[in-house]
Amino acid sequence: MREGEMQLEGLDHANLRCRPQDLPAALAFYRDLLGLQEGPRPNFDFPGHWLYAGGRPILHLASRDTVGPPEGPADGASFEHIAFRAKDLPGVRATLAERKIAYAEAPLPGFPLHQLFLTDPFGLRVELTFDMTDPSNAA
Repeated sequence: MREGEMQLEGLDHANLRCRPQDLPAALAFYRDLLGLQEGPRPNFDFPGHWLYAGGRPILHLASRDTVGPPEGPADGASFEHIAFRAKDLPGVRATLAERKIAYAEAPLPGFPLHQLFLTDPFGLRVELTFDMTDPSNAA
């Protein structure tokens, strides 16, 4: 590490802000469909949920009518998607088909990874990444 350089350890969490009436749709997608677990959350003065994977709160759902939208992004820039590591590719495909949820597949050339892309209730792109060396992901 160079002097003065930050040392990051990884991505901590993403925060999705929505209206209070949209929290049920967010929970239905991220908790009920994707399987994130609802867990402890600080006693904020606004509604929301912290969703966990692997014992860590990785997605914060926040409903804050009193806070304006964030500045930006600048023209020509955006966060394109959020990605989650997943297991059981055949089971996930079956669940998405059963619930009639559209998705696109994207194997990564030269890498043992396979991606599924779907859209959450707010129009945000969500990636599910499967490690194809894991036997649970075999087709």
